Amino acid sequence: MFRIVRKILFWLHLAAGVAAGLVILVMAVSGILISYERQITEAANGFALTVPADGKKLGVEEMMAALQAEQAGAAPTALTVSSDPSQPVAFQFGKEKTVFVDAYRGDVLGEGAKKTRGFFQFVTGVHRWLAMKGDAQKTGQSITSAAALVFFFLIPSGLVLWIPKRWTRRGIKVITLFQKDLKGRARNWNWHNVLGIWFALPLLLICATGLIIAYPWANGLLFRIAGEEAPPPRQGPPGGGKPGMGGRGAGAVPASAIQTEGWNRAFAAAEQAGEGWESIQFQFPQGKEAVFNVSNSHRGRPDLRQMVTVDLASGELKKVEKFGELSRGKQWRNWVRWIHTGEAGGWIGQTLAGLSAAAAAMLVWTGLALSWRRLFKKASTGG
Repeated sequence: MFRIVRKILFWLHLAAGVAAGLVILVMAVSGILISYERQITEAANGFALTVPADGKKLGVEEMMAALQAEQAGAAPTALTVSSDPSQPVAFQFGKEKTVFVDAYRGDVLGEGAKKTRGFFQFVTGVHRWLAMKGDAQKTGQSITSAAALVFFFLIPSGLVLWIPKRWTRRGIKVITLFQKDLKGRARNWNWHNVLGIWFALPLLLICATGLIIAYPWANGLLFRIAGEEAPPPRQGPPGGGKPGMGGRGAGAVPASAIQTEGWNRAFAAAEQAGEGWESIQFQFPQGKEAVFNVSNSHRGRPDLRQMVTVDLASGELKKVEKFGELSRGKQWRNWVRWIHTGEAGGWIGQTLAGLSAAAAAMLVWTGLALSWRRLFKKASTGG
């Protein structure tokens, strides 16, 4: 009975791999390329500000005024301030561009590594929706999501097929360790087994989190497991906003809608509430209350992030929403993206994610090679 089930599973595994292989390969290669996006982009910007003797930075209001004095009518959608004294503040204009300003002198420093950011935006678009544009993005996202679902099936089915018929020491060694001097089908088979076994767990995590991001039903399942109802889905185009604790997408706004009065006092209150902060971000426009995203670590650690709300008129601290105060489901959901990219584990997690993406690419390559030999070469020889 097990032999029949195994044979059926084998052909399902082969058919699914052939059908979705090329899309999975594209997603794997693009995943490798964006493994260290944050570090590469920051290094490529190349900023190293000269800190004045008093070390005093300009206020948010003064920095905005300096930007608009240089670029009349500038209407940024968000502002990010780093605690690193050598780094400028970053004014973001949606996903289109980022302009950096000297936090001490108010000099507009330009867009930094614009081409590098553009490259990663393109590769991310390939990874998410095959670089399709406009309304076609939904089609591209449907294709990549379906491919991720197929890959999620391929991993455990491959592990079942891996179960050896005879549990001998040599038999286990052949499928768990790379063998020397192998060529052709034998080498592909060996690599396919070894990579599939050793990278099964991280690839399952990457696929599962990708499915949660892609499919409402998977997102809802996560919340049901946590014992709660999923919040309504966000409106907007695919990938329109990056998830984060309390984060909100922001589109272009007219310059007249940006009111900065009271921002210096509000920012000072957010600084005090987020003692030991590494970065503070907020978005334009705001209402009577300013909401700050205060992080005490790199972006991959949502548990070290808090949302600080300050009354703009009085500068009074109204609310501090910490990660631990969120519901279990929201906490899990905030981890999803950063587990998917590996950033939850810092550079070690990013390295593991990058190696897993490389393993996925090799699994596709060796799997397609084995399938080609079985389906076509065998047929051509009349076997």
